[in-house]
Amino acid sequence: MSELEDEYELLSVEVGERADRVATVAIERPDARNALNGQVRTELKAAVAAADADDEVRVLVLTGGDGSGAFVAGADVTEFADRGVVEQREASERPRVYETVDDASIPVIARVNGHALGGGCELAQACDVRIAQAGAKLGQPEINLGIMPGGGGTQRLTRLVGEGQAMKLVLSGELIDAAEAKEIGLVDEVHDAEALDDRVYELAGKMAAKSPIALEFAKRAIKASSRTGLEEGLDYEAELFVQLFATEDKDEGIEAFLEGRDPEFTGE
Repeated sequence: MSELEDEYELLSVEVGERADRVATVAIERPDARNALNGQVRTELKAAVAAADADDEVRVLVLTGGDGSGAFVAGADVTEFADRGVVEQREASERPRVYETVDDASIPVIARVNGHALGGGCELAQACDVRIAQAGAKLGQPEINLGIMPGGGGTQRLTRLVGEGQAMKLVLSGELIDAAEAKEIGLVDEVHDAEALDDRVYELAGKMAAKSPIALEFAKRAIKASSRTGLEEGLDYEAELFVQLFATEDKDEGIEAFLEGRDPEFTGE
């Protein structure tokens, strides 16, 4: 049995139920609207790492349990009350859950099925694609507590929406709805509740049908575009492109194209 199928107290896990080779990890803490406490963070890091290591999983969907009304409503603020600098520095040591998601070799889709606030918004930002349910609210309200985003919200958010929009959201603490989030680039698509799953798993299934090596290399190259200079990024892309020519999946993909059939990628 895969480690991904281990029992979690605050997560639910499904593999292949909505699309082949697609795993879904849902946060199940409805009494706190899926707020990220220490246990959720620990379990989520373990589940994401297990999905990433599972050869039967090529795409991960990250979401909130449907009974909670939220994707992740934020960090569990009760844990902040008695922390000082030393305790918070220890809690902020990387890799945190955000880096675990960001660094996964497989594509990660955020199914934003409700509010994504504070740490929840940062968790969505760490994913590769964000598909939101109409009516969901997103934002970084930490400033209202006398603090600021500390899980990547000043860095990933700025890269997604630009400095001005990031300043507006972070410095005001205002929440925006999914439609506005799409307009500024914080989410990629917005769908009604009835259509959300169809689109999420259609996209996840399309990705999962591709070569896992090509998926990993393409994801690495795209992420490098905002983290390196152009010339360095072009060199990195070219090197990854060349390395794919040593794979059996490259041969299969080209042969299938020339033969007019669908390829069957093995990850070799």
